[in-house]
Amino acid sequence: MSVIRDAKHKQDLVMRLKRIEGQLRGIQSMIESDAECERVTQQLSAARRALDKAFYNVLACALQSEVAAGPAGKAAVNDRVKQAAALLAKFG
Repeated sequence: MSVIRDAKHKQDLVMRLKRIEGQLRGIQSMIESDAECERVTQQLSAARRALDKAFYNVLACALQSEVAAGPAGKAAVNDRVKQAAALLAKFG
């Protein structure tokens, strides 16, 4: 698979991860200050959704660069789609 080369995409992803990091620190603080479980789980769910979105953005970037850079043959495209499906099965 490829790496994230687009500077804008990389910057957006890093900023998203920093926001998620802040969310997680807030959740830690909530737990330490004995917040209600419902509020903690709500924030954990939001952080999980944010991480999922970051994951799918990285996967989309990888797919775009792999398909764009690959040979034009149908077999090569099918191989790249299988690689993407394997990533989704493993991590998604």
